[in-house]
Amino acid sequence: MTTSTSTSAAPARDAIGTVRTRPSMVGRVAGVVGAGASLGLAELFAGLSAGVPSLVDAVAAQVVPILPGGLVTWAIETLGASDRLVIGVTIAAVVLGLGAVAGGMLERGRDAEAATMFAGFGLVGVVAATADIATDLVTTVVAVVAASVLGFLLARFLVRGRAANRASSRVPTGAGAARSRIDEPATTTDDASSAGSTPATAPATTMDVTRTDGRTVVGLDRRRFLAAAGTVGVGAVAAGAAGRMLGRPPAVAPAAAAVAENLPTPTSTLPPAPAAASLDVPGLTPLFVPNDDFYRIDTALTGPPAVDVTTWRLRIHGMVGEERSFGFEELLDRGLVESDVTIACVSNKVGGGLVGNARWTGIPLAPLLDEVGVLDGGTQLVGRSVDGFTVGFPTDIARDGRDAMIAVAMNGDPLPVAHGFPARLIVPGLYGYVSATKWLSDIELTGWDDFDAYWIRRTWSKEGPIKTQSRIDAVGSGQVTAGVTSVAGVAWAPTRGIEQVEVRLDDGPWQDAMLSQPLNDTTWVQWQADVDLPAGDHTVTVRATDGTGTIQPEPHKPEHPDGAEGWHQVRVGVA
Repeated sequence: MTTSTSTSAAPARDAIGTVRTRPSMVGRVAGVVGAGASLGLAELFAGLSAGVPSLVDAVAAQVVPILPGGLVTWAIETLGASDRLVIGVTIAAVVLGLGAVAGGMLERGRDAEAATMFAGFGLVGVVAATADIATDLVTTVVAVVAASVLGFLLARFLVRGRAANRASSRVPTGAGAARSRIDEPATTTDDASSAGSTPATAPATTMDVTRTDGRTVVGLDRRRFLAAAGTVGVGAVAAGAAGRMLGRPPAVAPAAAAVAENLPTPTSTLPPAPAAASLDVPGLTPLFVPNDDFYRIDTALTGPPAVDVTTWRLRIHGMVGEERSFGFEELLDRGLVESDVTIACVSNKVGGGLVGNARWTGIPLAPLLDEVGVLDGGTQLVGRSVDGFTVGFPTDIARDGRDAMIAVAMNGDPLPVAHGFPARLIVPGLYGYVSATKWLSDIELTGWDDFDAYWIRRTWSKEGPIKTQSRIDAVGSGQVTAGVTSVAGVAWAPTRGIEQVEVRLDDGPWQDAMLSQPLNDTTWVQWQADVDLPAGDHTVTVRATDGTGTIQPEPHKPEHPDGAEGWHQVRVGVA
């Protein structure tokens, strides 16, 4: 007769030796709190040190380029300017979820595996951060290690403290006590139960429990556990918020004050805008949008690059007769010009605000191209940012007489950091995704089919002329009452100009709106019309006709792949 025996792996035990078959909510909560603390501290360090980037933003910046083009397009169309927030929240949620897994490992006594997960958070962040040219690697590593270690230690403290309190509550007293709901999923055994007895448990208390190895663990009852976890959680959120606020770039780069003092007077200046170019209507967007209010769309998830203007250079190369490189002062010495230009984002919805008009100051692009000598076949001008973003447009557009420029100032001030300091491309008539490179560092001449820029690889149209659009900004002021009411807005068709704007009430006849005096064909115009509104609910519609006599199309078309179309309408309740 043969006798066989079987063995099984030793059961998992928690920090104080209790067998635990699966993690409870204690471990998950502790892990989430610890991961949150690591994130919050990392964000705080990023805010306090210019050399430490936001790890959330750094990871996001590496994730977005590898996402499928269709997904990126969906995000642009659905989320608009909120895409950064959503991406950041998603990455934070993933980290917190992994933190919950690590907390479960801690609860089962697998400290080394949990520590490895926390170290993994930091390693991914550091690797992603190295893509940022402003990253100080040593400082970043120190900050990330400190944040990861502290987050792990906090999670372990919470897990061990709760486990110690549970152990103290199982001392035989003859009185029963129900398990806290936060601990219900756990299955435990102790020396007494393994000997065949089932001791009664006493109500949980907060006390120190001395383990068999001589170390002391502070016991946390349910109330104190929740209080400690809540305190750490609130602190993590506060640290993260403080870091985000401290990490915001200044509106103007530190070097911009010196730049402003040294900007030469443009060799070609524009007179102040005439009074007739602006309409005085409450709620109407101003002729020139202030820099602080100007829309911003870019892929700089880690924040606008901090460019040192003293070392910055612009390289022009590719299919050219002579490659050139210019420092900032060298560009300024070539002579500046002023130009009023309306620019727009291709992801602007009908009636949306991703469009603005400014007076730009910069260096004309065409003479630079003539100087380097564009070779036959150099039919595409590719602009590159210091952070790697690219645009591309036909080279001929930069040489057809429009005021294409390398802009260094905006509405009389040096370019704000968020808008491209120290230099950006401005090309009238083209959506920004194919032309308006901010933080410009490189211009390359290539063949049209030899290179696809950032958004083209994500299924947007390769050519991006701005479409004719009109928008209603205001219907009356305050509560609208029956009677004649002023309706006003803006309309634009850069390089073609606006010939006419019409307004319609419900399905009634179209009536002409009064236009402001246009500055040129590359800027928007303001419009205003007096409309007789009877009591009730009504729809006000606007449409524009460009300088070629073409009326903007009525049917609505989505932003992808080459810009939205359609008449803008607003619903008005009239008392």
